[in-house]
Amino acid sequence: MPRWTRLAQGLITAVGLAMTLYHLYTAWFGAPDALSFRAIHVAFALVLAFLIFPARNGGSNTPDIGRLVLAGLSIVASGYILWGQEYINNRMIYVDDLRPEDWVLGSLLILLLLEATRRCVGLALPMTAIAFLAYAVFGAGSDLPQLMEQMYLGTEGIFGIPVSVSATYVMLFILFGAMVERTGTGKLFMDFAMALTGHTAGGPAKVACITSGLFGTVSGSAVANVMTTGAFSIPLMKKLGYRPAFAGAVEAVASTGGQIMPPIMGAAAFVMAEFLGVSYLTVAAYALIPAAMYFLAVFLAVHFEAKRTGMRGLPRSELPRLLTVLKEQGHLFLPLVVIVGALVAGYSAPLSALFGIASVLVAAGLRKSTRHYLTPANIMDGLVSGARNTVSVALACGCAGIVIGVISLTGLGIEFTSLVLAASQNHLVLALVLTMMAGIVLGMGMPTTPAYIVQVALLVPALVKLGIIVEAAHMFTFYFAILSAITPPVALAVYAANGLSNAGLWETGLLALKLGATGYIVPFMFVFGPSLLMIGEPLWILTTATTAMIGVVCLASGLAGYLLASLALWQRLALITAAIVLIKPGLTTDAIGIGILVAVAGLNLMVKNREAPDTV
Repeated sequence: MPRWTRLAQGLITAVGLAMTLYHLYTAWFGAPDALSFRAIHVAFALVLAFLIFPARNGGSNTPDIGRLVLAGLSIVASGYILWGQEYINNRMIYVDDLRPEDWVLGSLLILLLLEATRRCVGLALPMTAIAFLAYAVFGAGSDLPQLMEQMYLGTEGIFGIPVSVSATYVMLFILFGAMVERTGTGKLFMDFAMALTGHTAGGPAKVACITSGLFGTVSGSAVANVMTTGAFSIPLMKKLGYRPAFAGAVEAVASTGGQIMPPIMGAAAFVMAEFLGVSYLTVAAYALIPAAMYFLAVFLAVHFEAKRTGMRGLPRSELPRLLTVLKEQGHLFLPLVVIVGALVAGYSAPLSALFGIASVLVAAGLRKSTRHYLTPANIMDGLVSGARNTVSVALACGCAGIVIGVISLTGLGIEFTSLVLAASQNHLVLALVLTMMAGIVLGMGMPTTPAYIVQVALLVPALVKLGIIVEAAHMFTFYFAILSAITPPVALAVYAANGLSNAGLWETGLLALKLGATGYIVPFMFVFGPSLLMIGEPLWILTTATTAMIGVVCLASGLAGYLLASLALWQRLALITAAIVLIKPGLTTDAIGIGILVAVAGLNLMVKNREAPDTV
């Protein structure tokens, strides 16, 4: 390896390690003032982005002089917030004139942030931020001093709530996920799922559902989930006989659902907790029943497809035994237990993550089979990977902060609310459909976190004004920010899965839509029945959840064309109708939906009894 390459890699490692250690320190001892803390977080992210990512795809991974200069300018532009802290704190915002260095360094930081985000996230988010900046200047007539104050010299723009969440919560949970990956937990999840379902019809596809859900609790990224678990599950599904497109779709949909699976969801869940002013554990409780419905739908779709096409599971002799897996690797579940326990005990999310990170090392040291992971090199790699994996989230949050700052400065959110209300004629269902479409379009090509943040600013106020409770409004937009990852034409999780399955994009994308259909309906269900978010009386929550799960069974069966045996077209349509009826909680609608299911199941059972016994 050339000397410069070694030095460059050493520099990246040093910066990543410094970023991680700084955030661990502040999590335990407390952070400095908000503006300084966020500026340091952004500075670390910018420096790492320019050191790691070339200007164009296929460029050299080794930073050149130009990238080093950009990294140095990032330190200067962000560091000015620290160096000029006394001046910034004492000046009167929107009254005192800006100094020349405010203009120069503020403009420089915006340009650096847009370019760094383009390199590591893609063009969609920076272009969105540029469009909002252009609207502020040329559309709303905001003067430039106001815009610079909003974006750079306060906590309403780049250094706003999204960056605060990234620095305070997300960094630590991403670090937790990086450390977990390096202690063999991925193998535990895979072996656990194989032992549970590998022998059943379509076993490997069910393994993909379970593994992606489990891995999603520590990853929170649909694409990362696909690339991690899909490398094993997709070839196994293809080997069993699943079409490449179906195998890719199963992995993409299951991996996307990882972002809504408690206890550790996607980064946007932490932003939601901040916006709602509730604990992260409360947000996880909101997500629990909808996540269970989502994964039940995917699991059933896989099962019905396997039964309909006669696919068998793997021989038990080729599968790990559940008791053996738990005995040899079960201790690696300990970090998840520690984090959930700390959250339930009332500790803050950053402290809970800190406890979880420490418990990863303790858990790995409990057994000889995992003790070999505790090497200085492996631990160092985990610490640096945590910082590297945070870069895209931090920069996306900074860009989203630009959008939020413009909306706050110009009052665009109020105008957009009026537009949605006018377009929907104040009809709730139409407003929800428009919001769903806007949410998916806004989320295309964007990571979940900025997509959700933009939707909160533009769409949530309209939903609340129509009478939807604020928790359901936030969860509604959260879901569609996530589902954009499997919605063609820009379906990032499907792209990732296709790279492993070698299937056609549109074929996989349409199958992903079919498998994830429940995900598009669940948000409507909890808008009309907030008890699905665990809001309300326990008995009503239980009743609503039960009937909703029955609706999921109806939908999965109707779309797959199989229940107890193959279904006729009219039976499939009847089951889909039952699922739609069950969307709205109520004794009448529930009775109709369940009645349809019972009637179709009875007829289907008669068909099954006339056919040869199922040997699959």
